[in-house]
Amino acid sequence: MGKRGGAGPSGGMPRTGPSSIPLSPSVTISQFPSRPKCGFPCQWGSSRGTMATTVRRQRPRRLACWALIAVLLADLLALSDTLAVMSVDLGSESMKVAIVKPGVPMEIVLNKESRRKTPVFVTLKENERFFGDSAASMAIKNPKATLRYFQHLLGKQSDNPHVALYQARFPEHELGFDPQRQTVHFQISPQLKVSPEEVLGMILNYSRSLAEDFAEQAIKDAVITVPAFFNQAERRAVLQAARMAGLKVLQLINDNTATALSYGVFRRKDINSTAQNIMFYDMGSGSTVCTIVTYQTVKTKEAGMQPQLQIRGVGFDRTLGGLEMELRLREHLAGLFNKQHKGQRVKDVQENPRAMAKLLREANRLKTVLSANADHMAQIEGLMDDVDFKAKVTRVEFEELCADLFERVPGPVQQALQSAEMNLDEIEQVILVGGATRVPKVQEVLLKAVGKEELGKNINADEAAAMGAVYQAAALSKAFKVKPFVVRDAVIYPILVEFTREVEEEPGIRSLKHNKRVLFSRMGPYPQRKVITFNRYSHDFNFHINYGDLGFLGPEDLRVFGSQNLTTVKLKGVGESFKKYPDYESKGIKAHFNLDESGVLSLDRVESVFETLVEDSPEEESTLTKLGNTISSLFGGGTTPDAKENGTETVQEEEESPAEGSKDEPGEQVELKEEAEAPAEDTSQPPPPESKRDTTPNGEKVAEKENGEKSEAQPSEKGEAGPEGVPPASEEGKKQKPARKQRMVEEIGVELVVLDLPDMPEDELARSMQKLQDLTLRDLEKQEREKAANSLEAFIFETQDKLYQPEYQEVSTKEQREEISGKLSAASTWLEDEGFGATTVMLKEKLVELRKLCHGLFFRVEERKKWPERLSALDSLLNHSSMFLKGARLIPEMDQIFTEVEMTTLEKVINETWAWKNATMAEQAKLPATEKPVLLSKDIEARMMALDREVQYLLNKAKFAKPRPRPKDKNGTRAEPPLNASDQGEKVIPPPGQAEDAKPILEPEKVETAGSKQADAEPLELGGPGAESEQKEQPTGQQPSLKNDEL
Repeated sequence: MGKRGGAGPSGGMPRTGPSSIPLSPSVTISQFPSRPKCGFPCQWGSSRGTMATTVRRQRPRRLACWALIAVLLADLLALSDTLAVMSVDLGSESMKVAIVKPGVPMEIVLNKESRRKTPVFVTLKENERFFGDSAASMAIKNPKATLRYFQHLLGKQSDNPHVALYQARFPEHELGFDPQRQTVHFQISPQLKVSPEEVLGMILNYSRSLAEDFAEQAIKDAVITVPAFFNQAERRAVLQAARMAGLKVLQLINDNTATALSYGVFRRKDINSTAQNIMFYDMGSGSTVCTIVTYQTVKTKEAGMQPQLQIRGVGFDRTLGGLEMELRLREHLAGLFNKQHKGQRVKDVQENPRAMAKLLREANRLKTVLSANADHMAQIEGLMDDVDFKAKVTRVEFEELCADLFERVPGPVQQALQSAEMNLDEIEQVILVGGATRVPKVQEVLLKAVGKEELGKNINADEAAAMGAVYQAAALSKAFKVKPFVVRDAVIYPILVEFTREVEEEPGIRSLKHNKRVLFSRMGPYPQRKVITFNRYSHDFNFHINYGDLGFLGPEDLRVFGSQNLTTVKLKGVGESFKKYPDYESKGIKAHFNLDESGVLSLDRVESVFETLVEDSPEEESTLTKLGNTISSLFGGGTTPDAKENGTETVQEEEESPAEGSKDEPGEQVELKEEAEAPAEDTSQPPPPESKRDTTPNGEKVAEKENGEKSEAQPSEKGEAGPEGVPPASEEGKKQKPARKQRMVEEIGVELVVLDLPDMPEDELARSMQKLQDLTLRDLEKQEREKAANSLEAFIFETQDKLYQPEYQEVSTKEQREEISGKLSAASTWLEDEGFGATTVMLKEKLVELRKLCHGLFFRVEERKKWPERLSALDSLLNHSSMFLKGARLIPEMDQIFTEVEMTTLEKVINETWAWKNATMAEQAKLPATEKPVLLSKDIEARMMALDREVQYLLNKAKFAKPRPRPKDKNGTRAEPPLNASDQGEKVIPPPGQAEDAKPILEPEKVETAGSKQADAEPLELGGPGAESEQKEQPTGQQPSLKNDEL
């Protein structure tokens, strides 16, 4: 029988005091009654003294447990305000927001219109902003102030082809030029201009407000999806926008990776050690991305075998999407309208921004309808100059308009296969993602290109990326624990380091040699860290970080890509570091690079590393000194070997081979070491044996892992093992101890010159953040004012209507109603005439004034509504209390469990309540209905609470009371009640006067012995709903007094 804790036979009452202490097997029922504590000290008697020893013995342990629980609760309370995390799937046309919070696992956020998808539209006016569906509707009325598809301008300079393409698609927008960053901005009005990053920051801030309203708590942590083809400049622009919005970005996750993660999370059981290759074809509104993903289980160091997804290949088309199809349809509809009204003095519809905005909205609807129908009638009422438009468009016409677009559908598939070095036979399934894949012609062309029987549609094409991103957000957040799912994303654009130095090819002849080293290769996994070491420099020098071979991009894509040069790194202090350690051997200048989870490259630090041989002097260095040095090295103090280097290189290290054609000439020595975290596979190898540093035939040193790392790590290993249990060596052994290596690390100054797209200066970024905060405060103030005005207007109309209702007329005089009506009419007139210029404070003060005027009237009506229910409940409680008291007085004196004081107290409260009710109702009957009542509902409730408290006290006492012992007969035995009807048969308990005729039962000594044996044989278990039933199942031969405790 399972052991259960919790409440006792009462079921719902909690245990407190001694009853909550775990009992030992030696405790019997007679020592510690089996019942919960109900709050009356008279029920415990001497049991407190019996358990005193147990309480003292267990108190220190219980105090420690309570202290631990208090600390945990404090931590939980501190985190309670920041438990929720969110994700934003930022598409070109719309966005999806998802959240995770305690009790709400992975849920899509509904916007204010209760829709799961929100348009990425922003309307900016001088005094207000609109977002989402409101902004989409404003695009027809004010297309110039409504910004959309602005993500295409992120991270791009003014000469980028996409800027010209955006201007051609949306000529109503005026794009200004930023001479400082060579970028563009939206010129809404002479006084209002915003950059694409600021517009994106507004959208992210709006998405956070939606998530906070849905989660009902503040949210700051977010994962944001970006297209897989975003380069470094575009990713940094998104991070800057998130910073403006006040969001803490946990990760920028590629939307294709988020989709693959969502697919894998919901099919975790189908993933095994056999690799499964899945192709995701995502055609959205603005672009198309094809991704090949490999799913399989791998062994991890932390959690054993876990599922993993690895991005194997990626292909994309930046401009192939649903928007381009809609633009083709818009131009077709505009041509039909001009053709219908040719020669009718109607202007060209393409010159009217509002008309073109209407046509684009109709084209969007038409594309959706033609996906399911062969033809449809396009119609717009009042397209331009009150002229209606109506035209029939067939699916065949639509496919002819987009014929060249459909020819580009297989392109991303071929790119993905080439980058993955795979063929279509290795692909098990092709899954459609994105709204534009619903176009039948797209599916037809794609199916033919991949050669499969059918295309997979077993994923939510609109919400998969948002769900995958929010799962990643929960995994990255410290507030949640999710099942591990290893994600290995891939580098799309390779990154390399270039540098130039003088070399001496012949004696006396020096020339410049240009060198390249690949940092992150194409389709290599990230996040990861790498270290490149320059061995032949002893003075300040520069090197460059650029993109690698981008030959897989076409000429047009290269123009859109922008600058292929990322950063120039200028090092300062190299020469000084060599002067500072003249007697040390240089181990090179080490540059530490990090490609983080967001795919953003950063240079963490540059260090100059030196080593020298140091002879130990055991006679002078005591064991305590060694121990102190070891502890200091563990906490990063001092200059012990690898103290600084290894402090940041605790991740897995692998060898990286130079790219083809990048080997140095003889005499040039450059090392490349990888600090790849590689959490997916347990592929770490033990370090190779220590070897002398040598060079390859062409003069290039091999990776550090093969030479220096082992020897550099040895001193710390010796320092740790030395003090622990090793017997002291003899004097001769100490003198023969070999010299150890000591490493010195000097930080090198770094100056970065960004070449692709300069980041927004800090002062300008601060101004942008302040601008967005001011706009948000202005919107909140506007919403507050509108709310106050609506509340005032609603109160005026509702109160004017109530004045004509019979229940309000009954409790008010004509003069009172006329006064209230006059004030309401004056307030309504003021609201119509001056309300538009009134502040929020003025509106609230006006509402407070009117409510104060009407308070007495409303109070009298509400009290009269409550009287019948409250009085009926009071009468019922009085009647039941009187019956209970009458029954309590009829209990025989021998079985009485209530004292005379307790029954007298209850009787007094009943009589006082009856008297108060009769007197108050009589007084209320004398008052007119228009006066303030003396019979108040709160007073009735107070009287009921007082009476109910007295009755509950007696009920609880009766519930847990034990029967009094019977008087003993002449034989010294005690009359006991029957166990139950079946056990006792025809037995009848004799009255007290006939105790001498009763049969004697077991003697007390035997009863106690049986009870003690039972307690020793089976430990007592208290608490839980099953406690009573367990006791009933005991054999009938047990101690009869056990049955008394079942009360």
